[in-house]
Amino acid sequence: MGNREMEELIPLVNRLQDAFSALGQSCLLELPQIAVVGGQSAGKSSVLENFVGRDFLPRGSGIVTRRPLVLQLVNSKAEYAEFLHCKGKKFTDFDEVRHEIEAETDRVTGVNKGISSIPINLRVYSPHVLNLTLIDLPGITKVPVGDQPADIEHQIREMIMQFITRENCLILAVTPANTDLANSDALKLAKDVDPQGLRTIGVITKLDLMDEGTDARDVLENKLLPLRRGYVGVVNRSQKDIDGKKDIKAAMLAERKFFLSHPAYRHIADRMGTPHLQKVLNQQLTNHIRDTLPSFRSKLQGQLLSIEHEVEAYRNFKPEDPTRKTKALLQMVQQFAVDFEKRIEGSGDQVDTLELSGGAKINRIFHERFPFEIVKMEFNEKELRREISYAIKNIHGIRTGLFTPDMAFEAIVKKQIVKLKGPSLKSVDLVIQELINTVKKCTKKLANFPRLCEETERIVANHIREREGKTKDQVLLLIDIQVSYINTNHEDFIGFANAQQRSSQVHKKNTIGNQGTNLPPSRQIVIRKGWLTISNIGIMKGGSKGYWFVLTAESLSWYKDDENQRHQ
Repeated sequence: MGNREMEELIPLVNRLQDAFSALGQSCLLELPQIAVVGGQSAGKSSVLENFVGRDFLPRGSGIVTRRPLVLQLVNSKAEYAEFLHCKGKKFTDFDEVRHEIEAETDRVTGVNKGISSIPINLRVYSPHVLNLTLIDLPGITKVPVGDQPADIEHQIREMIMQFITRENCLILAVTPANTDLANSDALKLAKDVDPQGLRTIGVITKLDLMDEGTDARDVLENKLLPLRRGYVGVVNRSQKDIDGKKDIKAAMLAERKFFLSHPAYRHIADRMGTPHLQKVLNQQLTNHIRDTLPSFRSKLQGQLLSIEHEVEAYRNFKPEDPTRKTKALLQMVQQFAVDFEKRIEGSGDQVDTLELSGGAKINRIFHERFPFEIVKMEFNEKELRREISYAIKNIHGIRTGLFTPDMAFEAIVKKQIVKLKGPSLKSVDLVIQELINTVKKCTKKLANFPRLCEETERIVANHIREREGKTKDQVLLLIDIQVSYINTNHEDFIGFANAQQRSSQVHKKNTIGNQGTNLPPSRQIVIRKGWLTISNIGIMKGGSKGYWFVLTAESLSWYKDDENQRHQ
């Protein structure tokens, strides 16, 4: 790339910057630029005015720069300024430029020190400048003044970070020499986003105000706090010089004389001063644009193809054609249906890796939440045993029973089954809520059509609500079916017979008493055996007699003694 082409790089980026600003949207391509960062009264404004050779920036106490100022310097034979918001108007009086900056700032931020991240675009044409683009950011402050919010420091920091966190942004960190450089706000912010110092250019101001016997030689020689792009020292006009209308050209001569005469800076005088800083920034920005141009071009082409593809869909668009409107409506509704199905079925093109949603969340309700709700049901074993005891006694009445009556079993079991209604209905509510949330997520694509979005969401949500009642009725019906008939012969039911059958697998060789038998195993299991006394066998005989008895799953047998033949 030739020198002529290199010189055109900065104006090219300027035109792109203006184009994005005119569209009213931020530049997503992260244009190569230089952001000026520093604390209040660090000398940022004086550095920029020295570049132009004119007094044109607002001055005063407190926060003076309250909106980012995109300053585009263009080398030209004529000298004038233009604002992007005042197209066609040329400012030849730079006092008017200052007043316009103040008026435009107040228009957006108010008259009492408010701030805004909306930039002001100013282009200055002059034969005394090199092609350069800088963004002057508000000075870092600690204490709010006027009607500024209490978190003004945080707001300014966030605004600065919006610019300097971009990889394509060079950082011009302005720090006064008469403060502790280790505590410099500008260098600290730059260090946070550029820890290696690859994008940071250091500027040391107010070298002439340092205490006698001290100097910033180690810093300027890049020894104390090294930066890849180094430091440049400058001497600006003092407030007394500004109030006395000291000419900037005279100030530049005084700056040159200071560096040539100071013993600590004499050997590096050629690398100090405002003219050298302007040359360095011009070269650094040009090289930076050249280095980032391939990736920048690739991103620009990618966005261009994307926009062309989007425009192609509207090439034959006729706003007044009713068939076109109907077709577009059907396409959007069909797309909504497809998106909803994909979210529920889990076959979406974009997989959410941050949280569960749609079908995955419903699956979790069924397999994790519902079992958890069942386990969480209150169950007092002591209370249950008491209920079982009362149920058996109440069913027997005045009689004493040998076996547990079926009615007592059913009464207790039905009471437990009914408890399933609570967790079941709660699961239905959770599923309904997740379906409605899924509907809301799917209608986001219809955001450009608020009424269609609202109606689609309302209709689908109402349909889900209508099905909610039927679903709950069906769930309650299923539970009532289980309550109405308890099938004790079901293979999953561990009743008396099945319990005995499972035990028989361990005791296959057991026999009833001492007598062998060919009965199946389930009939051979002895539940209880022992001596049984039977009283009043016969009316005439009277008395009582003892028998040996054996109780199995199928019969009750008794013997005169434990060796004799049994009776049933």
